[in-house]
This record gives sequence, structure tokens and C-alpha cells, in this order.
Amino acid sequence: MQETPTITAAEIARLAGVGRAAVSNWRKRHTDFPTPVGGTTASPEFDLTQVEQWLRAQGKLPELATAERLWRRLAAASESPAAGLAAVGALLLARQRGQHPHRPADPHLTPLLPDLDALADELGPQGAFDELWQRFSTPGPGRPFATPDDLADLMVAIAAVGGGSVLDPATGSGATLRAAVRAGCTSAYGQELDEDLARLAGLWLALREVPGEVCTGDSLRADAFTGRTVDAVVCHPPFGVTNWGDDELGHDPRWIVGTTPRTEPELAWAQHALAHLRIGGQAVLLMPPTVASRRAGRRIRAELLRRGALRAVIALPPGAAAPHGVPLHLWVLRRPAPDTPPPARTLLVDAAGGDLAETGPRILAAWRALTTDAEVEEAGFARAVPVIELLDEDVDLTPARRQPAVAGATGEHLVRTRERLAAVVNDLPALMPQVTPVPDGPDGQFLTVGELARVGALHLLGPIRAASSEVGEPSAGGPPVLTVQDVLSGEGPSGRDDGKLGQEIRLAVGDVVVPMIARQLTARVVTTEGALLGRNLYLLRPNPAALDPWYLAGQLRTSANEKQASSLSGTLRFDIRRAQVRRLPLDEQRANGEAFQRLDAFEAAVRQAASLGAELVQLTADGLARGAVRPDEQKR
Repeated sequence: MQETPTITAAEIARLAGVGRAAVSNWRKRHTDFPTPVGGTTASPEFDLTQVEQWLRAQGKLPELATAERLWRRLAAASESPAAGLAAVGALLLARQRGQHPHRPADPHLTPLLPDLDALADELGPQGAFDELWQRFSTPGPGRPFATPDDLADLMVAIAAVGGGSVLDPATGSGATLRAAVRAGCTSAYGQELDEDLARLAGLWLALREVPGEVCTGDSLRADAFTGRTVDAVVCHPPFGVTNWGDDELGHDPRWIVGTTPRTEPELAWAQHALAHLRIGGQAVLLMPPTVASRRAGRRIRAELLRRGALRAVIALPPGAAAPHGVPLHLWVLRRPAPDTPPPARTLLVDAAGGDLAETGPRILAAWRALTTDAEVEEAGFARAVPVIELLDEDVDLTPARRQPAVAGATGEHLVRTRERLAAVVNDLPALMPQVTPVPDGPDGQFLTVGELARVGALHLLGPIRAASSEVGEPSAGGPPVLTVQDVLSGEGPSGRDDGKLGQEIRLAVGDVVVPMIARQLTARVVTTEGALLGRNLYLLRPNPAALDPWYLAGQLRTSANEKQASSLSGTLRFDIRRAQVRRLPLDEQRANGEAFQRLDAFEAAVRQAASLGAELVQLTADGLARGAVRPDEQKR
């Protein structure tokens, strides 16, 4: 068997960070360019080691970090990025478990072992896999579109997966399962048709020692989890698949509300999800918008409503996930208890006109209001619609078509919104921090958070995980829990003590909290006491004689620390011990801390102004279009 790894011209271009035309020119202009060792005349293959040596000698292969060099060689030497990453992931898992890793089945990967060992020595097997995973997750050839993390996080928040078991029957590369782990699920299961993607998702879970498994196969035709029920199902099923097995699954026991029509494959996935839920469990599925109104699905939609299984349909902004030009929907389903009356209302949310970063918290708030039987009626955005109203001839569940008319309230609402926006904008100049450039530029000594902890300048706690077994009963009157989403949005604690926190850590005023996994490094100062530290949050408790909390939070959130503390710039996982803090006397820290605190207030005001501005634009446009408001003649 050929032991020498080979590389194509296209892969050489990726390795060197150039276009294919440049590689063609090198072959013509440089007589010492390596000669092909295989392939065909139209698509020659070259010895990978010889190519690397030539590129380095020509100065066309800059010295790279171990992870970057390993990834480029892995992508070039593998049949596909997913297959290559799965192969080295298996080696890393064996190493983590204390097993002697076998040589990779693909001999082309053997020369990569020294770099793989070096990366695992530096970061550990899990950290090494994360580094390579981040590069795999970057859009490119051979890499599938994954559910974006912000959307996956919203889906698992709606499904309330924390402390429970979760299933994704169309796992892909595992985006929703990773979100479920971030939210504190206790076990995760998945099934995926693509063998390499299934292996990747399973390896990610195994390296984190999350109980569960990811199986390969077609979930509809060959369900790997027949008879298993879970607390939550979160899924981004394939859209528009015409050959999904309807002819052989006509009387499948999973069709809880009736046989699924051939032209409604997405409704088959909805019923599949319901069948795997425990009584009271919730499912959140990403759906194309046509499922809410297609005539062939009227009977299934109506039955889901009658039985109380369909609890919400949420229209998302365009671009929330692929296909990016379509405003997709979230369907929220619940497995109803037998012999109990179904809910009288179903939530319809029309967030198609906004941005997910802005509308996500509003969507979650509307859903939580529905689950607590609170009134949900936000003109033009969310409405808890009586089920009897939806059971008309079309059973059209498109949220925009069921929102109440806002003409009567437009004028008053518009005036209030304009006044609120004006007040916020007027406050911005006073909130804006006043700073002066330092003539000699930045200087000073820096200590890492780990070093500060060792010298007693702060106490580092967390991040805590879910308990491995039941440690207590949920307490309805217990203390609230600060969650990752609360920290990211700057809101107060919204979680509840479900009895499954691995460790109860009560927050104090002046604590600094940082999410371990997030889209960007965020640090918040705790200003009220009494809440518990939620899962996947670091807690930094500064020694008041050595560190000002606002100064510490401001130092942590810098772009430099985002790179320093993450395994890759823009990654989702942070090791806060690696973040650096500039050494300053305490009085100077406090002066800087006041500026950071003002900056935090300024940032919150800017976010509020942006939200109110978008709301004002929409209200004004709606009012002018309907004749509910008219231009002010005195101000024209």
C-alpha cells in the first residue's frame, strides 16, 4: 500500500493560500517544482512532503501554528474534511481514554501524527479536537451548512433541555447537540445519514464524556431509537425530500395524529419527534415556511392543534439558517398527557422582519409567557391565538397572517416609542466615556487570570456542569439561576433551580461572570445578590484589596483576550485562565473601572436605541400605510 501522502493542485492552492492559477504558474516557471507521482495528466497528484519542502524553500509556506499546519495537511491528505477529522478524532479519543492509539486506517494520515501529538500535548485531546473542529466548521468545500449556533441556542432554550435528555434525529455535524450540551443537558442522542458527520458528532460528545450516542442511518426508514423517549427533541430536518419512505411507512406507529401525506415529509419529521418525547416533553423543529399553509398538510396540522401537540409557530428572520433567503419557521411541539384537556391557545410569532440577535430574546420571552399562562398580545409580533380560530378551512398557521390589526393602536404606540427613543438618545452623550489618547502608547505588565488566582488576587470558580445523577428536587420557591443567555443579553437571572446543578454557588455583588462557550467573550459584573451560578459559566471573585471588579470585567472583554482565551479567534469555547489583565495600582483600576462601567451602560443604551429605532420605523410605516397616522404639516 502506498504510504506517501499525495496532494492535488487544488489542495496545494489551499495549503499555500493562493488560487489554482498560481500553482499552474509555479509548475511552468520553476523547473524544481515537484513532479507528479500519480493521478492523471488532467488531474495530477504530488508528494505532500516534497510540496511542503518546496513551498517552504520558496517562502510560500509561512510558519504556521501547529493547529493550522495540521488542519491544512489533514484537509489536503484526506478523502474529505469530515472523514479526516473523524479519523484523527478517534485517535484523540483513544488517547484521552488512556488507550494506545492505533495507526490511522488511512496511511496518508500517518505523517500527520507528530503534529497531532504535539497539539494534544499542548491542549489535551479535547482542546486539540476543538481547534480542528473550528477550522472544519468554517464554510468551505466538503463542509455542510450547519445550523448556526445562535439559532441552535435559541432552539434548545425554547425546548428547555437543561438537565434532561435530548435527541436530534437529523444530527448533521451536531450543531443542535452541541447547543444542548452548552445548555446543560445530561445525555444526548442523535442519528445522521452521513456516516462521517455522525462519527464527528459522536466524537465531540465522547470527548466531553456526555452520555449518549450518535448512530448512522435514516431516522424515518430505520429509526435507531425505537421505543426510546427523551425530554426534548431539537432538530433541523432535511427540507423537500420527495423519497422519504412514505410508501413503506404508511401505517407506522409513529404517526400519532394520522398517516403523513407523501408531499409532507417535514410533517413526518414532526410526528417522529413527537413519538420520541416523554409525556410533557418538548420538541423544536426548524421548518420551511410552506409547511404552515400547504393544503396537503391541513389534516395533520388540524389534528396537532386539536390534541394540544402544536404549541407555537415562530417565523424567523431571513438568513437565520440555510437556505438564507427564506424566512424559516420554528415549530414547537409538546407531547400531551392523555385524558387532559388541550391548551386553548397556540402561540404565533412573526419575527421575520427583524434580526435574530435582537428578536431572539423577544421570541423566548413570548414563549415563556405562554408557558406560564400569561397574556401574549404584542401587536405585529406575537399573539396567543385561540385554537378554534385556527381550525378554519385552510388551517393556515403562517404567523404574519394571524397577527392582530395594529391600526387602532398605532398612533399611541408610535408616540410612546418615539418618546422612549428620544429619551435614550438624549442620554447617550452623557453615557459616552471620555477618554484621552496616551502619547507614549499602551504599556505595562500583564498577568493571566490563572496567575492572578495563584497569587490570591481573585478566586476562580466554575464552570459547573449538570449533576451526573439526581441531587435534589426542583424547588419552585428556590433562588433564581443566572444563565449563559442572561449574561450575553445583560439581563437579570431568568433560570430556575431544577435540582440538577452539579454545585450550588451563590453569587455576590462584585462577582464577575464569563460564559465558557459563546460567540464572543463576554464579562458581566454581578450587581444584585442571591442568584445561583448557572451551568457553563466561570465565576471570578476579585479580592477587593487587589482588584476592582469593573476594571477586571473591562480587561477581560477585550478583542486581544478573545484571541488569547479561545482556541481560535471567534471560537465558541474560552479558557478564561489564559486571559490577561494589565497590572495597575488599585486607585487607577478604580478610575478605569468607572470608565468600563460607563461603557457598559453606553452599550446597553445603544442596543436599546437600535431596537426602539427599528420599532419606530415599522410603526410609522404601518401607520402611514393604513391611514392611522398622517404627516405633521407643521414639521414638513
